[in-house]
Amino acid sequence: MGGRPRLLTVQHTPNGGPGRFGTWLAEGGLALDVVRAYDGEPLPARLGGHRGLLVLGGGYLPDDDARAPWLASARSLVAEALDGGVPVFGICLGGQMLAQVAGGAVAGEHGEPEIGSTPLTLRPEAADDPLFHGLPERTAAIENHVDAITELPSGARWLARSERCPYQAFAVGGRAWGTQFHPEATAAQVRAWDPERLRRLGFDPAETVRRAEADEPASAEVWRTVALRFASLVRGG
Repeated sequence: MGGRPRLLTVQHTPNGGPGRFGTWLAEGGLALDVVRAYDGEPLPARLGGHRGLLVLGGGYLPDDDARAPWLASARSLVAEALDGGVPVFGICLGGQMLAQVAGGAVAGEHGEPEIGSTPLTLRPEAADDPLFHGLPERTAAIENHVDAITELPSGARWLARSERCPYQAFAVGGRAWGTQFHPEATAAQVRAWDPERLRRLGFDPAETVRRAEADEPASAEVWRTVALRFASLVRGG
């Protein structure tokens, strides 16, 4: 059958949709099938005809099945994709899930929290990566996490780090990527965040918004490039 390759997309929270990353993936020729698991929409048991998998962020650990019972199904889909060489992109919780399923480790409330636009540094391994090659050595991305990956899977390529959180981006094999940051998030979303939560975590709300607005033009180009490269990989089969 013809048409655009379909990307199964797992959404864990009402405000945690694919955002601009989804727009860029569509620009790259993909059709997103978004499953709003938080709202009771069931995840498929298998990837079926989907040519790729996108797992979004949310305020859970990857195995927090008691609060989010659909996570077990999401982990099974990630495992299926890894076993079958189906392209995967995991964001925040999705990246942590990829790390855990592939044999790494994740811890709750680990290290220092990161909120808002945060400087990232690419590691040398990024130079040969299908998605991260040729990107600026230093860029920025929006963060919103208190949990973190504590150990990458054996054989994973470590692609990017930040001052507070080492494992910001990584790849498993040649067709699966995880990020701790949120390439889909915008400054407009940061403006809508609860200022009391930001203050409680040690961040000034006004400065957090200002930084996100200042960094957005340059960082958007970087993450659009990554999204289009991932879309091309999915289209290529």
